[in-house]
Amino acid sequence: MVGPVRRLAVFGIAAVFSGAALTACGANDAQEGDDEGGSKTIALLLPESKTTRYEAHDRPLFESKVRDLCPDCKVDYYNADQDEAKQAQQVDTAISKGADVVVLDPVNGPGAGSMVQSAQDSGAKVIAYDRFIEGADYYMSFDNKTVGEMQAQALVDAMGDKGNVLMLNGAPSDPNAAQFKEGAHSVLDASGVKILAEYDNPDWSPDNAQQWTTDQLGKHPASSIQGVYAANDGQAGGVISALTGAGVAADALPPVTGQDAELAAIQRIVAGQQAMTIYKPIPIEAEKAAEVAVALANGDEVTDTTDFEGVPSFIFDPVVVTKDNVADTVVADDFIPAADICQGEFAAACTEAGIE
Repeated sequence: MVGPVRRLAVFGIAAVFSGAALTACGANDAQEGDDEGGSKTIALLLPESKTTRYEAHDRPLFESKVRDLCPDCKVDYYNADQDEAKQAQQVDTAISKGADVVVLDPVNGPGAGSMVQSAQDSGAKVIAYDRFIEGADYYMSFDNKTVGEMQAQALVDAMGDKGNVLMLNGAPSDPNAAQFKEGAHSVLDASGVKILAEYDNPDWSPDNAQQWTTDQLGKHPASSIQGVYAANDGQAGGVISALTGAGVAADALPPVTGQDAELAAIQRIVAGQQAMTIYKPIPIEAEKAAEVAVALANGDEVTDTTDFEGVPSFIFDPVVVTKDNVADTVVADDFIPAADICQGEFAAACTEAGIE
């Protein structure tokens, strides 16, 4: 990282954006090939849909904010389904349709340079969204190394700084995954815990996480595993399914980490099945991306950036969520309504946790 990182305050901001989030639920369903809209075109390209945040939050929030700021702008939306070649074709399509701005969350950040170059050669500006791309015009994301440090520290604390850990990282093609992993190792390697086995999940797949964990349980008895580092909530769900499938009682699970504050993960946390997650207030990231994209489409100046590896950037702070602060974080920010969390079997646990 070059120069100081200016982190933007995010805790408590989602209430400001909750109206936009609600509006976005019925948002423009523009897909590849949609020609409706105004004279300025912004292409939004997201990497996959297995992680629920992209379709549930990033896309609708981004589209809604663009509509609010620029009625004369249209958003062309594409999802690569974790297919790098497909995403390259989608970038070419966006360029051919005259995109003024390309907001790109790459399947493979290190391999996305040619996409950036093609877009820039066409005259479009490129915003690297959530994952860094060298050579992009702008970049925005959360402090990803800090995310890994927060996850690992929460795990070490929950384990009492001793015991054995399974470690499940994200996709090697995802530059964020490398930063999460670096941050996590910086804490775990300096702690009193031991990493029994480690896995870089090629597409963040919960199914892969479940299968790998099941395989590890064939080598290491469940009783020998005192904690699991899972880089995101989808993998945490796979891990927990593997453990309970192997006969570990729900109330006897080892601490498991996560990230993204998905509804299912928040419910597991409230029920005591998952130790923590990382809440990255997506509204501030998606809406800032929309603001910058609209400014670029209109030829306006973008200010108040910091420098990240030579690219003007906006870097935001993550938040640790545990059972003790669910009500004060994701619920207070209207990121996930209490009514959604506290359905059915989770009602009693919500009452116990003071979630109303």
